[in-house]
Amino acid sequence: MADTSFLKWPFFEDHHRMLARDLDAWACEHLPEICGEDADDDIDVTCIRLVRALGAGGWLRYCVPKAYGGVHGGLDVRSLCIIRETLARHSGLADFAFAMQGLGSGAISTYGNDALKQAYLPDVASGAKIAAFALSEEGAGSDVAAMETTITPQGENYSVSGTKTWISNGGIADFYTLFGKEVAGSKQVNAVVVDADTHGFTVSERIDVIAPHPLGTLTFDGVEVPASNLIGTEGKGMSVALGTLDIFRTTVGAAALGFARRALDEATDRAVSRKMFGATLADQPIAQERLAEMAVDVDASALLIYRAAWVKDTQKQRVTREAAMAKMFATDQAQIVIDKAVQLFGGLGITKGVKVEELYREIRALRIYEGASDVQKIVIARQHLQAHGEQK
Repeated sequence: MADTSFLKWPFFEDHHRMLARDLDAWACEHLPEICGEDADDDIDVTCIRLVRALGAGGWLRYCVPKAYGGVHGGLDVRSLCIIRETLARHSGLADFAFAMQGLGSGAISTYGNDALKQAYLPDVASGAKIAAFALSEEGAGSDVAAMETTITPQGENYSVSGTKTWISNGGIADFYTLFGKEVAGSKQVNAVVVDADTHGFTVSERIDVIAPHPLGTLTFDGVEVPASNLIGTEGKGMSVALGTLDIFRTTVGAAALGFARRALDEATDRAVSRKMFGATLADQPIAQERLAEMAVDVDASALLIYRAAWVKDTQKQRVTREAAMAKMFATDQAQIVIDKAVQLFGGLGITKGVKVEELYREIRALRIYEGASDVQKIVIARQHLQAHGEQK
């Protein structure tokens, strides 16, 4: 049973506590059938099933505003974090399915006009349409300003050309939130919605990674997108991208926290049941030291994550610094926590099919996507130096 004492912290309201309890009960009932040992071996099929189930359960309603089938007036980051943490504790793939519905449609929820919201968000909330967020390129991952994809105005349309890669849900998404420069070399960026069945769009490659999920390379060959599919203001797409990441970056830390909590639970159960030297592993000082360190890292991560989410929800302001701290610390420390769990399991910990081995593979990508830990350090330092200068 996961420790839920953190829900007593003042960051939360009663509806957040109820959400955590209800989702945990739903996950215990439904996720073993979808993601367990008897699940379909086809990752695409499993992810589609997860989106449909999350939609039917009402959990995807937290990804969109209330006016378009959602729960809250806007996106409530504390709710998003609770959902990602809870799902990640049960299943990394379930967390992925939920997260991409939020990130893939987040720009529309936050910056789209009413017509665009009406066209896409109700289907995101119900799970009828699968969303994706297409920003990264081979030469523009951490340095997104180096992107080469173009989204150029042409009469009543935009002409899209270029390639995006490492795109989650690539190959199964019904639509892609896409970012590209107005013309090659320009600093002006546009953001548009591209439907998967648009002529000239292809998923040119599927990418296999250590924690399998739908991931692909997208190619746009003179794709024509109607001007009505523009998100936000023409030329201001970079603000749309960064503003969306500002909301969802904290939730990446929450997913890492879910992995870390599960690792701590698994390691604790192993320690108290494993017989060693005439006692249990939990009786050994070195095991107690590791469990203590893991518990501290879990709580410290949770404090940073829910601090950032609370500030975003209550202060209604950018949380670039807080989100960067939460994302960097929680993902880095989760890997350390999981590594210690594997060590406590011994040889069993690196055996395929054991949960801590799965967690060891699942955590690594979170330290890279939506801003690598190295980039978060730059962001934090810049924010710190800026605040220091303003105080003088």
